[in-house]
Amino acid sequence: MGYMNSQFRRVEPALIEQRKAFRHPVQIQRTAIRQHGKNARKGELVDVSIYGCRVASDSMIAEGSRVWLRFEGSSPITATAIWCRDGQVGCRFDETLDQKLFRSLALINE
Repeated sequence: MGYMNSQFRRVEPALIEQRKAFRHPVQIQRTAIRQHGKNARKGELVDVSIYGCRVASDSMIAEGSRVWLRFEGSSPITATAIWCRDGQVGCRFDETLDQKLFRSLALINE
C-alpha cells in the first residue's frame, strides 16, 4: 500500500556537495579580485578552504576565467573562476592555500 501512495510523490533533487574540503564562512572585506588585463576590483571574501573560495564582487567574471586574488597581507593568489552569479564568484586555487594564510583568514572575523 505504501508503494502505491508514494510512487507519485514529488521528491526534490538531492544537493550533492562536490567540494574536497569544508568551506569556512568568513567576512573579509579587504579582498581584491582581478582578471587578466583588467584592473583589480574590491571584493569581500565570503568563505574559504585550502582549495578555493567565494568572493562577493560587482565585477562580472566568466566561468573558466583566470583570476588573481589578494587578501590582506598575502601575495597574489592565482585561481580559476568556476562559477559566477548573483554578484559572487566561486574560485578554485591553482595551488592549495598555505596553511598559515588559511588559518589567519579563517580566524579573522570582521
